[in-house]
Amino acid sequence: METPENEIFRDSLGTVTEEGKRAWVFPKKPNGKFYKYRKWVSYVLLAFLLIAPFVKINGNQFLMFNVLERRFNIFGFPFWPQDFHLFVISMLIGVVFITLFTVAFGRIFCGWICPQTIFMEMVFRRIEYWIEGDRGKQMRLARQPWNAEKIKKKGFKFFIFAVISFIIANVFLAYLIGSDRLIYYILAGPSSNLSTLISLLIFTAVFYFVFAWFREQVCIIACPYGRLQGVLLDTKSIVVAYDHKRGEGESGRKKYRKDEDRDALGHGDCIDCFQCVNVCPTGIDIRNGTQLECINCTACIDECDHIMESINLPKGLIRYASEENIQKKVPFKLTARIKGYIAVLIILIGLLTGLLFLRNDLDANILRLPGQLYEHKDNNIISNVFTYKLVNKTTKDIEDVHFELMSHKGDLKLVATQNSFVVPSQGIAKGTLFVEINNAALSGDRNKIRIGVYSGETLIETTTANFLGPRSYK
Repeated sequence: METPENEIFRDSLGTVTEEGKRAWVFPKKPNGKFYKYRKWVSYVLLAFLLIAPFVKINGNQFLMFNVLERRFNIFGFPFWPQDFHLFVISMLIGVVFITLFTVAFGRIFCGWICPQTIFMEMVFRRIEYWIEGDRGKQMRLARQPWNAEKIKKKGFKFFIFAVISFIIANVFLAYLIGSDRLIYYILAGPSSNLSTLISLLIFTAVFYFVFAWFREQVCIIACPYGRLQGVLLDTKSIVVAYDHKRGEGESGRKKYRKDEDRDALGHGDCIDCFQCVNVCPTGIDIRNGTQLECINCTACIDECDHIMESINLPKGLIRYASEENIQKKVPFKLTARIKGYIAVLIILIGLLTGLLFLRNDLDANILRLPGQLYEHKDNNIISNVFTYKLVNKTTKDIEDVHFELMSHKGDLKLVATQNSFVVPSQGIAKGTLFVEINNAALSGDRNKIRIGVYSGETLIETTTANFLGPRSYK
């Protein structure tokens, strides 16, 4: 099926030439109301991203994603491997939250909150504007031969990019292995932690590659979020949109001429100045409608409003609006789909909150030693051997820990340790224990026993285990 002429732009990317080569994007430096708002939001989020791994709540790192050890901290709440279900629910809440905002407000997450956009547009591009100048100067510099001026500017820019990439890599590593461990490695020196240094250099190279060369291609090619728009967006979603009814009129766009009666000629308010295209960081023409490359950064809104002001036309030719709002002037309202996502989000948050309140600070796991049968002792005593593992999820040592048999009358003896011990902060205590119960108190060959874990006189956790005994014949 042949593509309609007005939809041909969807068959190619604005950052790729017809020969399949990279079409480098030189966006004009944005300026305007929304850009100022975005700068303030970005400064807050940048501070959060850089500080979060070094902030602690009750001794727990505020955010940590230690994949190798399967330990995660989210907003100061520690999640161990035993809490994986809680971590999954937390991730589901994040996915549903982003999905809800996409259904309602399009790709607003990409333009305002995404770390890739924040670092690219508010750090690296601003450095580029400072060193190389605005769009026109950057394009002239790219075309000119490698003389002293170009080498000086490019070399200085790439050096600063490398330094910032190194800083970002350190912060990223603090999220992965923990800030305390990172600081310890730094103070110990690179020679004593070569594996960490190699990892740090790899992360630095990746970030440098992304922000110095790959740039907007991350949003266009690598990130799957843009493709979700085709599934999640509908005509009621609020997106950065061009008012084609007002902009095109009956006779289409036309360049601006002073003292010309555009209404009488049937032309719309769009003067075809291409400033919305020049300022776009992904190189698209917003006048073609919603596209997966659009990250809702609002740069085109600010630029178009500035042009409209300068020619005494109303602002808002490009604005936050839905297709229904442009076509039928229908205001935004909560649809059944949005209400459904809100309901799911509330349920998941309620479930996570309840599970967090029910979660204990200490996780106990007692299992019968594999391959071991029961032992028949004097006075009709049956003995089973178990292994135990206690996980302390807090930042304080749990002292005077001991076990007591709660479900049956019997004895419980620890192997190679005293009857009480200490579980270290954010650590694990392992060992072996014997449980001895009189055969008269058992019912059959399999019995469920309940064991209490005490810290001093305080019961802090209970757990169950299977106790083997002789099979009874009636």
